Amino acid sequence: MDDFEDPRDGAGTSKDDTTEQALSSSDSTASERPSSPTDSAPAGESKSIEDMLLAFDQQDGLIRDRSLLDPNHIVEEDRIVGRDEQLQEVTKMLRVALGNNRPPNLFLYGPSGTGKSLITKAVCKNITSICQTRDIRFGTIEVNCQDLDTLGVAVYELASRAADEADVDVEVPKHGVATKEKWDELYRIVNENFDSAVFVLDELDMLVGRRDKQEPAFSRLLYQLSRAGANNELTAHISVVAISNDTKMMESVGSRALSSFTPEDVHFDDYDANQLQSILRRRQDAFYEDVLDDDVIPLAAAFAAQTHGDARKAIDLMRVAGELAEREGDERVREEHVREAQDKVEKNRVLEVVRGISTQKKLCLYATAAVAAEADDESARSTTGYRVYQFLTDAVGAEQYHQETYVNKMKEMTTYSLVDFERRSHGPSSGMFLEFQFGERPDTILETIREDSRLDMVSPDEVTSVVKAQVRNEN
Repeated sequence: MDDFEDPRDGAGTSKDDTTEQALSSSDSTASERPSSPTDSAPAGESKSIEDMLLAFDQQDGLIRDRSLLDPNHIVEEDRIVGRDEQLQEVTKMLRVALGNNRPPNLFLYGPSGTGKSLITKAVCKNITSICQTRDIRFGTIEVNCQDLDTLGVAVYELASRAADEADVDVEVPKHGVATKEKWDELYRIVNENFDSAVFVLDELDMLVGRRDKQEPAFSRLLYQLSRAGANNELTAHISVVAISNDTKMMESVGSRALSSFTPEDVHFDDYDANQLQSILRRRQDAFYEDVLDDDVIPLAAAFAAQTHGDARKAIDLMRVAGELAEREGDERVREEHVREAQDKVEKNRVLEVVRGISTQKKLCLYATAAVAAEADDESARSTTGYRVYQFLTDAVGAEQYHQETYVNKMKEMTTYSLVDFERRSHGPSSGMFLEFQFGERPDTILETIREDSRLDMVSPDEVTSVVKAQVRNEN
């Protein structure tokens, strides 16, 4: 292996997927803000940790309800904004569970942060409440597949979540038993504790499984769950809600699984800036009354709209802006806090990802981001990105992978919600290629990767010149 090559497997951290949100209503009555503490420590004497914690706890705050600034917090129905059509569709299809019947399987797809998980959780929560009044044992068994490696791990996680929902114990170990035993345990828990259940498989396309298997693990999971009822392994009525950011996921599902799964599709579009503003205004009661400047919400919404209309990002920006204002001792959250939060959120997330990935992934990411940074729509063709990658590997003396491996490594970066991709063709002569789009500004990614001293031998201006030459050749 070349000295430049980093053997790590690229286990970075990303946000769950899973969800995504548009949420909040300012109908709550604002309570009194806490009064400012007096500093009782004598001059020149340092405070203890306890004194500092208590002083911070009592100081004037700007944020009243931090849970409303958590993108994963399940909110009330009246806080769900901009998803009336999708909410109605999912409700109509899952409502048959109220009559102790099996709902259809669903496939919810669209970009990250567009409300897929939010809508599903909200509908299932209401179904659970109504079923309790009708003596129907209804359960929601939800897993996020992003960090699940194999089919066996996924099945055990489903059994564990089903056991949590039913308040019982899993009776097989996580390791050391065959996947068949884990399936049997899942069936046992569901059959003994539920009349009807919905399996919510968030970020399902991330469950690829072992590479020596021709069919991805998510396809085998869908097949098994879909067939379990027909084979009398499950006596409870079950349906599966598959959630994915990849609009093409169903193309990778095997024919057997596809014929038994047969889902109803529900598409989720990006939020636009106006919808994101509505989302944030429904959440502004997270802050004390009259502490947000008028331009804070429009600016946070505009930043989030630039990166694929992600409501989770908009909410996160508001939280970070509020926390920055609090730390600085300001009495209001202002535009400059939102701008500072934007830089902080982007750089922190990119840095977190980049620190954990291999050198080869850094080179692939650097090359692709360099192409996107020169494009008006901040997208990059895989063909152009690969040629810039070839230049980078030559320049730093690193091992050079084939184009297929480069593409696969860029696909893996979707695990960190850093890039998305679509298959494209610009006419018969250009052939097929992938077009990558970034969840953050390409310039932020480039700045972060350049912090690796091993890239010092390549100047940014030189990379930009190579990119421009390759783009001209592409056209």
